[in-house]
Amino acid sequence: MGIRERLSGNEAVATALRQINPDVIAAYPITPSTEVVHYFSQYVADGKVDTEFVAVESEHSAMSACIGAAAAGVRTATVTSACGLALMWELLYVASGTRLPLTLLVINRALSGPININNDHSDSMGARDSGWIQIYSENNQEAYDNYIMSLRIGEHKNVRLPVMVCQDGFITSHAVENIELLEDDKVKQFVGTYDPEWSMLSGKPTSVGPYDTPMFYFEHQYQRARAMVDAKNVILDVFKEYGALTGREYGLFEEYKMEDAERAIVVLNSSAGTAKYTCDRLREKGEKVGVIKLRVFRPFPLEELAKALSHVKAVAVMDKADSFSGIGGPVFTDVRHACYELEKRPHIINYIYGLGGRDVREEDFQLVYAALDEVIKSGKTGEIYRHVGVRGV
Repeated sequence: MGIRERLSGNEAVATALRQINPDVIAAYPITPSTEVVHYFSQYVADGKVDTEFVAVESEHSAMSACIGAAAAGVRTATVTSACGLALMWELLYVASGTRLPLTLLVINRALSGPININNDHSDSMGARDSGWIQIYSENNQEAYDNYIMSLRIGEHKNVRLPVMVCQDGFITSHAVENIELLEDDKVKQFVGTYDPEWSMLSGKPTSVGPYDTPMFYFEHQYQRARAMVDAKNVILDVFKEYGALTGREYGLFEEYKMEDAERAIVVLNSSAGTAKYTCDRLREKGEKVGVIKLRVFRPFPLEELAKALSHVKAVAVMDKADSFSGIGGPVFTDVRHACYELEKRPHIINYIYGLGGRDVREEDFQLVYAALDEVIKSGKTGEIYRHVGVRGV
């Protein structure tokens, strides 16, 4: 039986960190992830963990320190948001290219400018192609569970990639919810002991960060790409094992009332709750609508998602970040590609929403479902690049 608690999302992931007791955490505070660092530094001060906590002078330094620690062969973690993640950009590629399975909690926040400290997904979406596994969390419970599972995923011998666990800044990071925690001993047993195949302190000849000539660089990138492909099965295995332990079953994505859905919304993180609520209200009126909540964005569940959408007539992909490509957001691009090989493709439109913390309401999702209804009736997709919740639009 788990431990019932009431915690904010930041407290939940800080608790997971305490239970895991990583060897090294290097971090620099930035809103809205600062609380995680505050909670954990108090655990260090109170002697509840024996983690080496390194307070650095910037997020670039934080990731640099984590890379050094992980290369030395110890379990390593850090936390950041928004501009902090952007300052880590160079090192994100180093961490994944060096195949270091460190973990990063990303409390999603808008990137400047103009300056904004509220939630959207521009930070982690900007890093989507850096070679990190990305897992998204609808609520505090998922953030807690996802982080515990992330260690087993990244450290697996067939993966050895760093992992980002993302949750929405303020919306879940600071909101208090009921949550079920695992007992400390069960968490420790589940994550196990980190035993890397190689490290700088292993006693074996090891070179970390050498110049990679054209004779070898391409092969190393291929190996990293294959590891991301292989990660999908590892993720599913870890999810299954965690489900057996906790009773909480997770998949690459969640299908909500999709069995007979003709219209569907694809969405990430906390907005999925509002989408499900709207779906329920429309279902009461007899409308065949559904929701797919993506949980794992990297590796992208292409075949599985295509199958889930194969019977749907029209789909709206919700992006809380814009690619500024003129054709849509990052989630839309991948979802549309996933459906390309379908024998009967659904109409697919994109909505940019919620940028900079703009509230997304039931009414907004009702408008989206109504637009999908019009697409089905007319048989024409129309403009694919749309916005919802913008004043005057």
